[in-house]
Amino acid sequence: MNSVWRIAFLPRAERRLGKIAEADRSRILRFLGDRIATAQDPRRIGKALKGPPSGLWRYRVGDFRIICRIEDRHVTVLVLEIGNRREIYR
Repeated sequence: MNSVWRIAFLPRAERRLGKIAEADRSRILRFLGDRIATAQDPRRIGKALKGPPSGLWRYRVGDFRIICRIEDRHVTVLVLEIGNRREIYR
């Protein structure tokens, strides 16, 4: 299936992704490319964050969480943060 959504990373998220073990990094990138980029609506896959960071979405890949902002106007899912579930919400 062709990409519908463009996946973009903030520099901080890109640096964190580079520090993750190769196997987990590949799994995260595959998830973003296969599931999110090709989705008609990426909101159907993730969960909305509650509280102060409203408007942000969370995706779960194993023990990792991907925090994103969905920009409908630009048809882009902007990855803001990637990290282990124990640390990501701090």
